[in-house]
Amino acid sequence: MKLFSNTINNLENGLTYASLKQKVIANNIANVDTPNYKAKDVSFKAHFNAARENTMLAIKTDVRHLDFKYSEGGSNHSNFKIVTNRATAFNHNNNNVDIDKEMSSLAENQIYYNAVADRLSGKFNSLKSVIRGGK
Repeated sequence: MKLFSNTINNLENGLTYASLKQKVIANNIANVDTPNYKAKDVSFKAHFNAARENTMLAIKTDVRHLDFKYSEGGSNHSNFKIVTNRATAFNHNNNNVDIDKEMSSLAENQIYYNAVADRLSGKFNSLKSVIRGGK
């Protein structure tokens, strides 16, 4: 019997993703006026799709759900890929950082991070309550 569910690991991966995305967005904002700089983004979709195709994940709670298989392992940045958008040139200096988009992404990422951190805190509070005997 497993003492804890994978919820804590999944929330940890969510925080890792949000942290890496924050760094990438901050880097894009810092280079908004750098000539020839191309905006970067963090992609989890490529890893997810590869895992789905390779059936790396397989927890299924309903017959209508997709087949997935859980892969044991710690969280690391290898789950996330930093991709560079080389297709566009937004400014006259061949830079493609859109500051409005980056600021919007920054706000969205902050909301996501706060939600995941709040959920993780709630999970630990539940465990604390169980350890104390519901008091």
